[in-house]
Amino acid sequence: MGKEKKRKGSCEAEAEAVAERGGGEEKRKKSRTAPSEIKNKEKRSAVHAKLKREKKILKRKQAKARDAAYKKAIELGEEPPEKKVPRTIENTREPDETVCRPDDEELFAGNDADEFSAVLNCGVTPKILITTCRFHSSRGLAFIEELKSVIPNAHDYARGTYDLKKIVEYAKRKDFTAIINVHTNRREPDGLYIIKLPDGPTAHFKLSNLVLRKDIKNHGNPTSHKPELVLNNFTTRLGNRIGRLIQSLFPQEPDFRGRRVVTFHNQRDFIFFRHHRYIFDAKEKKEDSKGKATQAAKGKNLPEKKVIARLQRVEEMKYSMYCCMLATLTTSTPEKECGPRFTLKLISLQHGTFDTKGGEHEWVHKPEMDTSRRRFFL
Repeated sequence: MGKEKKRKGSCEAEAEAVAERGGGEEKRKKSRTAPSEIKNKEKRSAVHAKLKREKKILKRKQAKARDAAYKKAIELGEEPPEKKVPRTIENTREPDETVCRPDDEELFAGNDADEFSAVLNCGVTPKILITTCRFHSSRGLAFIEELKSVIPNAHDYARGTYDLKKIVEYAKRKDFTAIINVHTNRREPDGLYIIKLPDGPTAHFKLSNLVLRKDIKNHGNPTSHKPELVLNNFTTRLGNRIGRLIQSLFPQEPDFRGRRVVTFHNQRDFIFFRHHRYIFDAKEKKEDSKGKATQAAKGKNLPEKKVIARLQRVEEMKYSMYCCMLATLTTSTPEKECGPRFTLKLISLQHGTFDTKGGEHEWVHKPEMDTSRRRFFL
């Protein structure tokens, strides 16, 4: 009996020891999965760093395995596995009925008969009047000067005490095609009105993140050539209308010798403006020198410079194509940002010219419209 009791006691002790070990392993797993439960700060940070390293190593192994599977499939002549597309706010946006389709005949018919068709079909040369608000600042005037260097055939006029309606009538008589009004608040430009003449529409934008040319490091200087225009990601009916309004400010026959590119990139309803000028590098001919110095070192005949890239007309290029173009340019043709740099956010689009009292709005942004981070209007 005593021996049996001893055996039972030893078995129970072993079972308890195993249970304690299992409990310890479970505790370790819990501490790994939830380092926030550890009260000691040093241990918590150490466990978090360890989990982060393990996750990084695992991610690297998975990437290597995918690359190996891709190369093996190509060597065997099989179809490679599909690459996973990361989830972003852009590709998970809420479905919108107003998104333009390439086979939408109604949209193309409307574009041929809208207010911008005369300028976009090269029937009328754009002529822009730029003015300020009544109480402007030196920074607003500097911004207008740089806008004049961006938009060809743009003229600035002092606002004075004139109402904007009277300025619209004056611009109609002088055959201007559009008015740009820069609004200033606390000595900082914070708004932009674009009024299409003679019959509208009028777009009101919020202006933010303004960086002038002098504040851009290693900036370039623009020339007087007509720039190439890149409009990207204006996919809805409203976005198409805003894109055509911006397009009507620029001439439709760019001068490629000037190597100027003006970009309006729409992302999550924020329109980012950039102005670049690209410069082509020269490739020198390599000569086989058998123990002799090269001709360039001796100061003799220098190799002729060769232009590398061929340019094509860019009108409404997709942003991916534009990024590829910039990637190829940066390898052999570095670009210089000429400025200015700013961001626009559409507040309202109004029928006709500027009218605060009796004007009808096509679209107005309201706070209750922002129901989701994945809902976009342009």
